[in-house]
Amino acid sequence: MKKLFYILLIVLSINTLSAQETETVYDEKLAKELGADEYGMKTYVFCILKTGSNTTATKEERSKYFEGHMANINRLAKEGKLVVAGPFMKNDRNYRGIFVFNCTTVEEAQKLVETDPAVKAKIFEAELTLWYSSAALMEVSRISEKIAKTKI
Repeated sequence: MKKLFYILLIVLSINTLSAQETETVYDEKLAKELGADEYGMKTYVFCILKTGSNTTATKEERSKYFEGHMANINRLAKEGKLVVAGPFMKNDRNYRGIFVFNCTTVEEAQKLVETDPAVKAKIFEAELTLWYSSAALMEVSRISEKIAKTKI
């Protein structure tokens, strides 16, 4: 009986210790750098790239547009205007990829998306909407550089 009591006491102690949350410390400087509000959130513009209306581009033209598309992504990311970008896997909705822009209006994001050669050539069509998410997304690009063995 004594053994059972000690085992129960140990199990309860472990559960109590693991249930305690570690205290996080608010970093006001980092919050300001990332543009966070009091909840650690900020406004972005979310963009879904869909298959565009240009179905006549040759393979060589498409290759040129995609090369320009990637160069534009890298430029916008370096400028801090593009927070996240990436392609969708094959799907039945004609969704091709996403952009998350570091701006607070759809109009500003529209100007940025129009700098993409693949959008200009109507290879892609962009659908934009305001999005409220964690300001920590601003750190994705910096962290990505550290974990990517091969650069795009």
